[in-house]
Amino acid sequence: MTATLLGRPALAHLDWLEAEAIHILREVAGQCANPALLFSGGKDSICLLRLAEKAFRPGRFPFPLLHVDTGHNYSEVTAFRDRRAAELGERLIVRSVEDSMARGTVVLRSKDESRNKHQSVTLLEAIEEFEFDACIGGARRDEEKARAKERIFSFRDSFGQWDPKNQRPELWDIYNARAHKGENIRAFPISNWTELDVWQYIERERLELPSIYFAHQRQVVKKNGLLQPVTPLTPAKEGDKVETISVRFRTVGDITCTAPVESGAHSVADIIAETATTTITERGATRLDDQTSDASMEQRKKEGYF
Repeated sequence: MTATLLGRPALAHLDWLEAEAIHILREVAGQCANPALLFSGGKDSICLLRLAEKAFRPGRFPFPLLHVDTGHNYSEVTAFRDRRAAELGERLIVRSVEDSMARGTVVLRSKDESRNKHQSVTLLEAIEEFEFDACIGGARRDEEKARAKERIFSFRDSFGQWDPKNQRPELWDIYNARAHKGENIRAFPISNWTELDVWQYIERERLELPSIYFAHQRQVVKKNGLLQPVTPLTPAKEGDKVETISVRFRTVGDITCTAPVESGAHSVADIIAETATTTITERGATRLDDQTSDASMEQRKKEGYF
């Protein structure tokens, strides 16, 4: 069964997912005193911005945008982040892992260690600095098994920790954002979406994206079944075979741990066709830290990760 949106056919399930997400955003705004929306410039947070527009326009968003920058993000994505926030006229707060390193709260084990997992520290510092009582994120349950365990309103204690064995029930879509001072809620409006849903929504809403989501030529090294991009931060090592191939990114993050996939998809429709037939999750296909990290996603989330 299909619905119609602005004279164009739309998938009915997207209408349901959109309505649920808008309801969740309004619940956060209604129950929390000082929330923030996590916006990186990635595809999931771009969808969150559109949902927030539908939930709160013509007024301003009842929360600022917040990004925790590792300092090693792709320039195409951070440039898009800044431009999109300016276009919307919304306040964007950026806090960097490099600032935490300067304070000594983040200490790398080696110069080339990925900063990705250290975002937890910087996020918790930003929450304390601005006294945010909720952070709205674009995580989805289909991304990774630890994310699948998490509630839509995910409670974090005064240390920023998540306890998978101590979560609040969410019967009949009733959400509980009650928290003592220093405690925090992470809210995930698109928890029930899949990667395919995200791309179908992007197509339906005609959302603009950073260029690296589409096929382009890039130098890579094939390692452990993944494509490691060759960049000044991730140079080829002796013995590596460098190839220039057509790739795109399914997810974006720190350069040191985000890999592209081989692709010829130059449009959202092409990406939807590829996504519909893939058998590997986006993190399974693209996240080097999930393959090599000494800490599981669940452990990182217990320490305050997104």
